[in-house]
Amino acid sequence: MFKPLLFALAGLGLSTLATASPLVEGQHYEVLPQPVETRVAEGQIEVTEAFWYGCPHCYNLQEHVTPWYETLDDDVSVVHLPGTMGGDWNKHAAAYYAAEELGIAEAVHADFFAAIHQQNRRLTEAGELAAFFSGYGVSEEEAQQALNSFAVKSKVNQAHSRLRAMRLMGVPALIIDGRYLVTPSSAGSLSNMPQIADALIEKVREERGDS
Repeated sequence: MFKPLLFALAGLGLSTLATASPLVEGQHYEVLPQPVETRVAEGQIEVTEAFWYGCPHCYNLQEHVTPWYETLDDDVSVVHLPGTMGGDWNKHAAAYYAAEELGIAEAVHADFFAAIHQQNRRLTEAGELAAFFSGYGVSEEEAQQALNSFAVKSKVNQAHSRLRAMRLMGVPALIIDGRYLVTPSSAGSLSNMPQIADALIEKVREERGDS
């Protein structure tokens, strides 16, 4: 359905002056053909990060979005949405949701990326994943149970349905309020993605009459 390298990345070294000039639909961001139902509390603005652990651009994006997430106001909620293209994508999606079920997703997330991109580990086999998770205060047996649980399989299926509804053609991507899509291509660089998303969050506030 989508690939990590499909977005045009020729402009990744350029700076988009999104904060100095008005946002332009079709240039800085796209509007999804159909809004996607958000998964956050009423009144919250959802920021969805679509990613795949095996995607180098998703990994490189982390240094930009991780500190940005810490600056977001209380009316913004971040949702991580792992890609589900089959094969290793689905195994990594299951790993993400298993970590959620185990209550270690926040602790594991950055380390999972690092293990793949810095240590050249695949982290796709159940035994390897269970051993990895055991370093975060859970037993390998608990990790195996979570990886094979109905709840995790359901979440992977739900993620696949949501990604299809968004009609995403690649990762990484940021989706604001289930409507506005920001990609490396539209933002001009990975580092600009949070800047564009910030402006879109303010746009949503204005639309709602919150600012």
